[in-house]
Amino acid sequence: MYNYDTVTDAINGLRERGFTLDFNLQVNSLQCFNPDLNLTPHEFEIKEIYRFEGDTNPSDEEIVYAIESKDGHKGVFVNGYGTSAEAVGGEMMKKLVDHHNQ
Repeated sequence: MYNYDTVTDAINGLRERGFTLDFNLQVNSLQCFNPDLNLTPHEFEIKEIYRFEGDTNPSDEEIVYAIESKDGHKGVFVNGYGTSAEAVGGEMMKKLVDHHNQ
């Protein structure tokens, strides 16, 4: 696993290694607009995860996920942690939390 100092470093490093798509969180899926993809939790794997805490506020946290779909699409998903986390469905939450706790 790689070691990154900032969220930006992690995103740039992952992009250099082929994780070029941008994923957005939906209630029960990850969505990419270019190309048009909508991946349910069963259609992708979390390959790497990087967690960052804010320097001035420990509750200001972000998690960077390296995502690969079952058919080979690779991209990045960035999510807040704690109070800044987005609302998600149970199946998606389980996928993200289970991997995060491994």
